Order: sequence, then structure tokens, then C-alpha cells
Amino acid sequence: MTIPLAGDPRRPKMLMQNDPFSQPGYTDNFYDSVGGHETFVKLTDVFYDGVAADPLLRPMYPEADLGPAKRRFLMFLEQYWGGPTTYGEERGHPRLRMRHQPFRVTPEAKEAWLHHMRTAVESLDLPPLYEGTLWDYMERAALSMVNSPSGS
Repeated sequence: MTIPLAGDPRRPKMLMQNDPFSQPGYTDNFYDSVGGHETFVKLTDVFYDGVAADPLLRPMYPEADLGPAKRRFLMFLEQYWGGPTTYGEERGHPRLRMRHQPFRVTPEAKEAWLHHMRTAVESLDLPPLYEGTLWDYMERAALSMVNSPSGS
């Protein structure tokens, strides 16, 4: 009898009896683990409530209604974190820096954005690991959007 080699689809999966990596908590994606659509709707709602009243950020949204921007951001976040792929289907590759290039994103704008995002992330009341993972991404994303010096 020949035992199929690793990588052969005929080879039976050999898991240890208590293998933690075969448990649902290790195989679910971030999107599902944090609550899916409802969680990301709340995140974007709270974030855009802050943006709507912010004198530095609000002018960066040319549409009178923030609804379309909120929808785009929701779709982007959901796709990025493992949810529906609607963003890519409707808009293609995110190209974040290119899409934000028309706007003067200063270090001060980045800090204002992070202030509202911090409020939004905290409103989710996520377990520390998930909150830290989400917040780390938001900080890196915000920093990467800066395209103008202070006071320019």
C-alpha cells in the first residue's frame, strides 16, 4: 500500500486531537469574528458623524451628502477585512493614495481623521486583540495618505 505524499489531495488530513488551528476561532476571518456587516456599519456611522462636524475634514468631501462617501468606505473596509467584495466589483482596485491625491492631506488632517476613527473604533467595544488589529491598520492607513506638509 502506498501512502500519498504531502500535497496530494488523496492524502487524508492528519490533525492532532486538540489542534487549536482546526477550531472555528482560528479559521474565521476578521470580518466575521468582529460581527460582520453590523460592526462595520457602526464603525462608519460613528466615524462620519465626527467628520460631518469637523471643519478641517468636512471640506475634503465634495458631495453635500456624506452618504456616498460612507458607503464607499464601508464597502472598502468590509472587503479589506474579509467580507463582501462589493467594493472591488463596483470600483476596482482601491488605489487609496491615488484616490486621495486630489485632497491636501496634512499631518493635521491625519490627526483629525485618527481622532474620529479612534472614537468609532472604541464605540465597537471589541476584545483587545481585535481592537488593536483594527487600530493598527487605521494608523498605518492614515499615515500613508499624508501628501502635504503642515501649514501648506
